[in-house]
Amino acid sequence: MSRPTVVVLHDNADWLPPFTRAFAAEGVALVPWHLSERVLELGELPEDAVYWSRLSASAHTRGVPHAFDAATAILNWAEASGRRVVNGSAVAAVEVSKVRQYTRLAAAGFDVPRTVAVIGTDGLVEAARTFDGPFITKHNRGGKGLGVRRFESPAELEAQLGGGFLEEPIDGITLLQELLVAPEPFVTRAEFIGGTFHYAVRVDTSTGFELCPAEACAVPGAEGEAVPEPLFRIRADITAEHPLVRRLEVFLADNGIEIAGVEFFETIDGRTVPYDINTNTNYSPDVEGSVELPAAAAVARFLGDLARADASVLA
Repeated sequence: MSRPTVVVLHDNADWLPPFTRAFAAEGVALVPWHLSERVLELGELPEDAVYWSRLSASAHTRGVPHAFDAATAILNWAEASGRRVVNGSAVAAVEVSKVRQYTRLAAAGFDVPRTVAVIGTDGLVEAARTFDGPFITKHNRGGKGLGVRRFESPAELEAQLGGGFLEEPIDGITLLQELLVAPEPFVTRAEFIGGTFHYAVRVDTSTGFELCPAEACAVPGAEGEAVPEPLFRIRADITAEHPLVRRLEVFLADNGIEIAGVEFFETIDGRTVPYDINTNTNYSPDVEGSVELPAAAAVARFLGDLARADASVLA
């Protein structure tokens, strides 16, 4: 390859245009490898490039059921060959498992939601009886709010199960989780690039949790229609000096996670609870248009610097 290059592993081309523009402005080639089709000659070295994983836990909902396995194979090949990899195979395993996320966060001393993982369906109702009051379900391999539903009682869950109305998770693992209540219907998403805090976003959850910040998800209003408040906007009071942000930077470094968004709740009883680590982070155009350095440009600069360093070593 004649110029610094980043190979991006992905399962949704619709999410790439902001990065394509940012990498072009940075003078770095961005080469997309879709995780549905790829031939690897394991006896040969991968191309000279930085390899960046944008594997999504929800890839199976877009017709790429084996994205995790494909990404793991490619990342292991690149890692074993000594290529620079960002969000490598160990991080891919974190992306697709909330069990891994919660257990690692808890081991690092974070306050995480009380969660019961149920493999299969037989134990769901019995596990639900261990919660006092309302609880939620979610998929272990989730993304975009998959399987997130509120239940008022074990009897309500039992009725939904009996009627076949509960969506089955792709990996067979359903999580039951305590219901966290915030003073207002929003969560906060802290974005990290190169392991360093970039900005925090206030995410409006008043319409639910199946939210997509990506440019491709933006739905324009009809002509003459009042423009609603954006679902995603900068939260200026969360800075790099915030105690949670500082702790998260250490946590991400310890787990080899270089680009990610971490979502957290601030509850009515004073808890600050991280509950999702998204290593396939997308950025809202509303937010990106409101900041001096858009996150997509910061990603391109971070990865471009890595690619330029690699190219100078190989020259």
